[in-house]
Amino acid sequence: MADSATSPAQGCVFCAIVARQAEASVVHEDETVVAFMDLNPVTPGHLLVVPREHASGLEDLDRATSAHVWSVGQDMARALRRSRRGCEGINILVCDGEAAFQTVFHFHLHVIPRYAGDGWTLEADTPERERSLLDSDAQAIKDAIVSTD
Repeated sequence: MADSATSPAQGCVFCAIVARQAEASVVHEDETVVAFMDLNPVTPGHLLVVPREHASGLEDLDRATSAHVWSVGQDMARALRRSRRGCEGINILVCDGEAAFQTVFHFHLHVIPRYAGDGWTLEADTPERERSLLDSDAQAIKDAIVSTD
């Protein structure tokens, strides 16, 4: 992976933000991540936590970076709740892959403040799945778990 602080991945807007080659309203930055306001927010205060090193998706992050992204996301959620934005809830969201609505292919964690009546919904028709199918799904996942020790 390229050091995005000095050589952004070609065409990656988040790498450009990390490298200060593109504008962003930065909320937090450290040696591992940059958190900034989403240019197209779901609600006012919607921000993104982005690793400095380019990683297309969740699977491309090393464990330490992944843990730090989530930790900073929690800190940002706490700050949103305490801010004068006065949010009443928080959604933490990852869109990993095109099928999951990812549009910028540099991993990022959405921290979305929620307000009563804000108009954004996550609605799905989710029928109950049969136990045998759940057990089969669980086994398929167990079989795919790779030890990282």
